[in-house]
Amino acid sequence: MSNSESLLQQQAETHTSLEQPLAAANSTSSLRENVETAMANYFKHLDGQPVSDVYQMVMSEIEAPLLEQVMKYVRNNQTKAAHLLGLNRGTLRKKLKQYGLL
Repeated sequence: MSNSESLLQQQAETHTSLEQPLAAANSTSSLRENVETAMANYFKHLDGQPVSDVYQMVMSEIEAPLLEQVMKYVRNNQTKAAHLLGLNRGTLRKKLKQYGLL
């Protein structure tokens, strides 16, 4: 695990434990607002540590739970999930395997 992934993991754990009571209050925040807040918090806590591959790190953090929730929503129907996501079914299967969801 890279330094940036380790730091993100620590921040996620801290963020979750500190802000769980606020989750209901922030439920009206948009996905965009939540990403902006999370990224601002991430950069704020880097404390001068070098970081790279932020795009890939963020995408891997977001993609797995996105796929999990979509699959739950469509009751594991891959055809419906692929359509909902705007992906080819083969691409969806590849991503599900990548994250251990298949």
